[in-house]
Amino acid sequence: MAGLYVHIPFCRAKCAYCDFYSGPLRAFEARGYFDAIARELAARRGEVGQFATVYVGGGTPSSVEPSFLAPYLALAPGERTVEVNPEDVTPAYAEALLAAGANRVSMGVQSLVDSELQAVGRRHSADAARRAFATLRAAGFDNISLDLIYGLPGQSRESWRRSLDGVLELAPEHLSAYSLTYEEGTLLTARVRSGKLEEASDELVEQMYCDLCAAASAAGFVHYEISNFALPGREAVHNSAYWDMTPYLGLGPGAHSFDGSVRRANPANLKEYLTHPETAAEVEHETADNRFNDLLITALRTARGIDASVFTPDELRLARTLLEPAPEGRLRIAEADWLTSNSILLELIR
Repeated sequence: MAGLYVHIPFCRAKCAYCDFYSGPLRAFEARGYFDAIARELAARRGEVGQFATVYVGGGTPSSVEPSFLAPYLALAPGERTVEVNPEDVTPAYAEALLAAGANRVSMGVQSLVDSELQAVGRRHSADAARRAFATLRAAGFDNISLDLIYGLPGQSRESWRRSLDGVLELAPEHLSAYSLTYEEGTLLTARVRSGKLEEASDELVEQMYCDLCAAASAAGFVHYEISNFALPGREAVHNSAYWDMTPYLGLGPGAHSFDGSVRRANPANLKEYLTHPETAAEVEHETADNRFNDLLITALRTARGIDASVFTPDELRLARTLLEPAPEGRLRIAEADWLTSNSILLELIR
C-alpha cells in the first residue's frame, strides 16, 4: 500500500516564516489546476501500489472548494487528511469537506496569542481558531490535528504555555509542534538580517520544548516523532509512512514522490507544471549512501527508531554510544535529545 500527497499551491496570504511553494489564488486557476493534477495522476498511477492514505497539503487547501478534492480523497480507504486554516472554516465549509470524503483535518493554529499571530502574518485570531475547532467538531470530525509553533517573535515561555495549555484544553486527537526555523527567502529571515527582529535564544527554545513534552504527556499524548504527539492510536498514519520508507506519490508543483527505490521531485513552478504535468517529475539520482542517509534521518525522527542491523559493525559501535535501545532490536535518539538531534545525525550519516 502507498500514500498519495496532493499539493495545493495557493494561499490567500503568505506567512512570514513559510518557504513552502505557494502563490495567490486567482478565480480562474483552480479548475485548470485540478485538471492538471488529474493528468499527472493518470500518467504516474503505476509508480506505486494501491493508496492507503491521502494527504492534501499546501499552501492552503482550504482556499479551494472541497468538491475539487473529492476525487482524490476517494482514492484511499484509510486516513484522508486535509490541511485547513482557521479563517476558512465555516459551518458550510466543514460540512462540505466532510461530504467530500475527508476524515481527518490538520489545522494551523500556531499560537493562541494574537500579537504573536500578527507578528508572523497569520490572518486569524486566537478566538477564530477556537471557533474553527468547535465548528469542525460540530460538523462531525472526530480526528483533528492542531499545529503550534514555539520560538515565535515576541513569544515568552509564559505565552507559549498559554497557547499550549489552550490547545490541549480543546482536546484534539493529535498535536504537531514545531520550533520556528528561519528559512532562506522568507520575510522573517529578512527581518533578522536587517536587525528588526531577534531570534529566540537556544535556552528559551529548549525550555519551551521541555514544557511541550511535559504538558503533552500529562494530557495523555504519546510523543511518537520529534514534532508530533498523539493520543494512543491516533498517530498520523500518512506521515508515519514517510518515516518508515513506505512508497508515496506526490502530485503538483513542489511535490516529492518515492516508489520504494527511486525518489522523484516536481519543480516548484506552477506555470511550467500546468504546461506538462504528465512529465513534470524529475528523478533524484541517489547513491547507496544517499539511500542509507534517507533511512537514517527519517527513522531517527521517531520513537520507534531504526533497525540496528542496517549499520556496519563499526557504525553500530558508534551508534550504541549515541542512541538508546528500543524494542525489536532497534536504536533511537532519546526524547531529551530530539531537539538537538541534528548533531547526533551528523555523527552517523555516511
